[in-house]
Amino acid sequence: MALIILYIVDIELIMNDTDDDLLDMTTKPVFPKNENYFQDDSEDDPLLGEGTASFQAVGNNHTSFKNQSATHLLETLNSSDANIDDIGTYDDFHTIDWLREMSRNRLRHRQIIYRKKESFFRTLKGLHDAWSGWLVVLLVGLAAGTCAGIIDIVTKWLTDIKLGTCTGKFWLNKESCCWNSDTISASGENCTEWKTWAAIFGVDHGSSTTVYAVNYMLYILLALLFASLAAILVKMFAPYACGSGIPEVKTILSGFIIRGYLGKWTLLIKSITAPLAVASNLSLGKEGPLVHIAGCCGNIFAHLFPKYGKNEAKKREVLSAAAAAGVSVAFGAPVGGVLFSLEEVSYYFPMKTLWRSFFCALTAAFILRSINPFGNSHLVMFYVTYNKPWFLFELVPFALIGALGGLYGAAFIHANLAWCKFRKTSKLGNYPIIEVMVVTLVTAAASYPNPYTRIDASMMIAELVKECGPVVQNNLCDYSFSPTNTTFSVVQDFPVAPIGSGLRTALWQLALALLFKGVITVFTFGLKVPTGLFIPSMGVGAIMGRLIGVGVEQLVYMYPDCVLWNTSCHAGHSCVTPGLYAMVGAAATLGGVTRMTVSLVVIMFELTGGLQYIVPLMAAAMFSKWVGDAFGNEGIYDGHIRLNGYPFLDNKEEFTHTTLATDVMRPRRGDNPLTVVVQEGMSVEDLETLVRTTNFNGFPVITSHDTQQLVGYLYRRDLILALENAHQHNDNVLSNSPVYFTLHAPTPSLSNANDPSPVRLFNIVDLSPITVTDHTPMEIVVEIFSKLGIRQALVTHNGKLLGIITKKDVLRHVAQLNKQDPDSILFN
Repeated sequence: MALIILYIVDIELIMNDTDDDLLDMTTKPVFPKNENYFQDDSEDDPLLGEGTASFQAVGNNHTSFKNQSATHLLETLNSSDANIDDIGTYDDFHTIDWLREMSRNRLRHRQIIYRKKESFFRTLKGLHDAWSGWLVVLLVGLAAGTCAGIIDIVTKWLTDIKLGTCTGKFWLNKESCCWNSDTISASGENCTEWKTWAAIFGVDHGSSTTVYAVNYMLYILLALLFASLAAILVKMFAPYACGSGIPEVKTILSGFIIRGYLGKWTLLIKSITAPLAVASNLSLGKEGPLVHIAGCCGNIFAHLFPKYGKNEAKKREVLSAAAAAGVSVAFGAPVGGVLFSLEEVSYYFPMKTLWRSFFCALTAAFILRSINPFGNSHLVMFYVTYNKPWFLFELVPFALIGALGGLYGAAFIHANLAWCKFRKTSKLGNYPIIEVMVVTLVTAAASYPNPYTRIDASMMIAELVKECGPVVQNNLCDYSFSPTNTTFSVVQDFPVAPIGSGLRTALWQLALALLFKGVITVFTFGLKVPTGLFIPSMGVGAIMGRLIGVGVEQLVYMYPDCVLWNTSCHAGHSCVTPGLYAMVGAAATLGGVTRMTVSLVVIMFELTGGLQYIVPLMAAAMFSKWVGDAFGNEGIYDGHIRLNGYPFLDNKEEFTHTTLATDVMRPRRGDNPLTVVVQEGMSVEDLETLVRTTNFNGFPVITSHDTQQLVGYLYRRDLILALENAHQHNDNVLSNSPVYFTLHAPTPSLSNANDPSPVRLFNIVDLSPITVTDHTPMEIVVEIFSKLGIRQALVTHNGKLLGIITKKDVLRHVAQLNKQDPDSILFN
């Protein structure tokens, strides 16, 4: 009962904050100096041990400093009427200071340890703080799994609605409608309960041309309806709900602030529009948006726990776990989701986040399995049942598929980025709904005549990875069997035979589908609707792999005595599984587009259940990355991060150029002098003017303009709040009141009570800012920025301040050295 009361108290503390975005809403003390950034395991302690930290409240500005063991802006403001939600916040489209945030978290932890001795209630609050990390990822996993299950069910229903409806039970999709039908065939046709639109309108007894035309027209109209409705909802209610969301989530996890991107409206609208966009048969998927949706769940639940909701760095640990849960429910791959979060999107991933991400992904997968959206008792639609071995000679075509996947990925990245850049710089970007409708019209009109593009891409991939057998009746398994090879054995392989007329037709249809999907996806990814890229990329690869697999199978049939396979294949029986080649092709193209490796392989064998095929998947993934990297190292998500100008500094890349800090720092020759604050000699009016006329995030503090000796760094928001606090608590603080950033300040005169009171703001100065010398190699500077996550570094020479280097300066310098446009870095 006490824990419930404690939880309600924590909820009430944050109910006044209705902002559902990533803007930090917490206090911002001057952090303790010389703390180790990467050893933050304090929040896992049970908080029951003996704490020795001393926290004394700060008095007014005239109190002597010598009797205080520690002073913090937090305690000064807690004793005032300052708006606590404004303390330590970051502006929109700015980067957080990781060192500062982690130091604040350690201060919060020490305060809980110290105050736990005050009462039993404080002890319970300490326990709540210790296990809140596991509770928040549990809630995120539950929410992500539930959202994914509902989205999967709605998507399947809307996709089937384009082709017809269930008689008397319109809420059922085709599979559920025909589940108990006695007339359904093995291919899913001839189900009397399921009616096409031509049958519903009573024209099914007319000519075949009329039936086809009615179904074709309704298919296009419903696709346009779904796509336009999705685009309108996105534009009107949640513009951030468009796109995949993975590039932005990756940028946010690196410390960037995008207010509202992971908010409640984004979650609601994206959950509604993702099924609509997929059902419109656009060449996109819902798997990428599911990562964004899970991130929204993580951000919303993080606000329920002050430890995470009031600290941007800690919040990103929850978001990393949420990203893992998103991939877990997207593919039914909890382990692959954790590796995806670690390899692809996360910036700061300590060991405790690894375990919590695993737990979150496990919870989400369990909920999705309980909902059973696919109706097959599996988490995924691509589960394979065959277990035929692969042979050594097949590594050659597997490597070829990997190389082709890398080539496709490189071509797709360049083409899509060029088109998206054209969209941003032309009038086309002013008409997003019209663009969506035009692309949908072209896609639907070209997709319906081809049975492989008419159906959902997930269903197409599921068909392509299947193995031919005696009960499988479709064109992909239509071989010209002779009387001597029509006997099926349980022990032996599926008989090999020449290509039949049905398979020949299927191959032509697949070739056309490959060409069409490869081209139309370039124009689809980036539309103002939820657009995932996983399934379209896998679809292209699955088609390519199936075509190559059939080709290899026919080579084995036509040349059975070839030295490469004569010892592996039984005469008259196929040792090649074209479905396996489709699986490998899907992995190859997805790896070529995203440049994933380890997580890709794990996702693929979890996705299909084919653990014994891990070596072919690894070979294809490696060749895909090697070939793709030969044409550029960035994947599609990194490309869109660069296209949007986000300040993302990849901590996995190496900087090899030989430049110095003095080449990058500001001010440069011809620039205005650096704006600084001196320890003594400035008034309240000077500081207020400085804040009003500049937009810098902070100001270096020096001893004087003559010596230029560096003292520390003063954050803009801390200065604003401190001045407001001084005005509120001392009526003698006037515009001409002197301000001292020193340990001791002159005692105010007692002879005249109306004299302006001096203001001492030594507490809010960071006395240990990150500094480098002017001759520090930029290789080291880039490492400092990427590994420590800082926002700025001061440049000195013999202790004298020379300039400043911000993260934006570093990114522009790297872009310039890579022969890219440095002005493309738009944000701080």
